Amino acid sequence: MKKFSKILALMLCFALVACCFAACGGNDKPAEVTTDAANAGTSDDTATGSEATPAPVDAEGAFKIGLIGPLTGGAAIYGNAAKNGAQIAVDEINAKGGIQLAYNPQDDAHDAEQSVNAYNTLVDWGMQALVGPVTTAPAIAVSAEANNDRVFCLTPSASSVDVIDNNDVMYQVCFTDPNQGTGSADYIADNFAGKTVAVIYRNDDAYSQGIRDTFVTEAAAKGVEVVYEGTFTEATSTDFSVQVTAAQAAGAEIVFLPIYYQPASVILKQAADIDYAPIFFGVDGMDGILTMEGFDTALAEGVMLLTPFSADDPDAADFVAAYQNTYGEIPNQFAADGYDAVYIIYNALIAAGCTADMTPEEICDALTAQMATMSYDGLTGEGMTWDDNGAVSKAPMAVVIKDGVYVTP
Repeated sequence: MKKFSKILALMLCFALVACCFAACGGNDKPAEVTTDAANAGTSDDTATGSEATPAPVDAEGAFKIGLIGPLTGGAAIYGNAAKNGAQIAVDEINAKGGIQLAYNPQDDAHDAEQSVNAYNTLVDWGMQALVGPVTTAPAIAVSAEANNDRVFCLTPSASSVDVIDNNDVMYQVCFTDPNQGTGSADYIADNFAGKTVAVIYRNDDAYSQGIRDTFVTEAAAKGVEVVYEGTFTEATSTDFSVQVTAAQAAGAEIVFLPIYYQPASVILKQAADIDYAPIFFGVDGMDGILTMEGFDTALAEGVMLLTPFSADDPDAADFVAAYQNTYGEIPNQFAADGYDAVYIIYNALIAAGCTADMTPEEICDALTAQMATMSYDGLTGEGMTWDDNGAVSKAPMAVVIKDGVYVTP
């Protein structure tokens, strides 16, 4: 059973002690969130955002917030973006006065065992809430540990339903893999009626497989014809000539890629080599391809993807400016997810009346109860709410890569 029965009990308890907390109460709205990040303090971690983050200052009365993600290795673009976005939010919150946050990011190199080790390091530090892990396999591993310890977790971008199943403590900022698959099929049906589709996915990855499964089901329901499916594994992710050639031979006008940006970059290159130019349509794992070292961004021209964030959104202008000033690059979706994750925790702490002297277990109980009723407007979605399993409800949007940047079509 998930959170429902516990939440009812906790909400009754909170009602009894509401007079002790000015902002407490299950039905309270979170404090209004501003995105005036241009006025935020800057991080010591500059330039590329991949340098080591200084040890956090354990200010008296500060809530201890950890982050776990791949800060090194092949998925480092995701982890560093989330880390940096979270840092901007922490600096901004601390500059407001009031609640203060001590922030401690840890590297897991996109490895489940290293992620558990990072989690234990943060527990020893006294972590009271976790942003992360950033990627799916580490998040699944850490969720079991956090569930045993009763530590509240809010992953920015681990989107598999396996991350939130079988535990009461893990919530998501990103929409789930099934939602991405369904949303992608719906978008293609609505905007590319009659075009045939090929799917290339990784069959030993829960993220890719989960999106593929719901995409194919929804595509069939919407009358979208899938003319070819090609698979690969982590061990075979360096050569896609067979899959690309087969998709071309099948006459696929759209190639759906529910995969990460590294293999997608190879697919785009090999398609260009044989003059195959379909519409390439990806999901949030494709975000990061424009900043991939050594990648010719011209190959990504016209690529579409579903994402909850676009840097050209006027409402994100202050955050984008702060990120560029601090880290020297345009933020991707993972940076915005990290930023939103910190603010969601911050607002939940206020609304639940938490204080920094509470134990991680007490804070976990308070935040899980609060997540059942709160709504949040952020960079990655308006009116975000969470079900009793920890999944977020928000609408994805499509962007297209044009002249090396994401724009709304």
